[in-house]
Amino acid sequence: MKLSVIALTFAALVLSGCSSLTVEPLPEGLTEQPPADWRKTSARLDQLQHWELTGKLAVRQPSDSGTAVINYWKQDRETYELALSSSFLGMGRTTLEGVPGFIELTLPNGERYQSGDPESLVNAATGWLLPIDSLAWWIRGLPGPDGDFQLFFDDKGQLAVIRQLGWEIRYDRWQAFIEGYPHLPARITAVKGEKRVRVVVTSWNQTDGDSR
Repeated sequence: MKLSVIALTFAALVLSGCSSLTVEPLPEGLTEQPPADWRKTSARLDQLQHWELTGKLAVRQPSDSGTAVINYWKQDRETYELALSSSFLGMGRTTLEGVPGFIELTLPNGERYQSGDPESLVNAATGWLLPIDSLAWWIRGLPGPDGDFQLFFDDKGQLAVIRQLGWEIRYDRWQAFIEGYPHLPARITAVKGEKRVRVVVTSWNQTDGDSR
């Protein structure tokens, strides 16, 4: 199967027809001055390295738009497994497994594709220019280790925006998910040009192996 066929298969997975994704303008009143407890908060978030979440993914770009269910996203330090499906189409699960610098994509029919360039494989399969290796950081409310970044905070001292690798990550909502940890993102919107990717988290749990 050629990579173009992967793209068609994966596109069928995530598209759900009449999805709507609205992104509000960047609000005024943000500051680059972090709150006094930011260093403590970010250090605690960095300690959360074994977790699992579920939720929903919405995509909007010039060529198409749609939604997919995040059946689970499991993270074990740098190792991740992300399972997506589209209940609208009644298709099976597609999984992304990997570590920074390597990814394996498994289609619903069981066919597997591997690459040492995760971003290129995801782009070929989905049309998204999404730095997959940065997601495990952004989803926790932290900048990734690669590339310069800017952080913007609101008037309550809550992280509102990360700008990194040409992306603007907007933190739309935070929620207390895991006891003993700061609030975690419940909804984020990643913006790059005309591309919009929104993740809404419905559950987030600490898994075995996380140090307290």
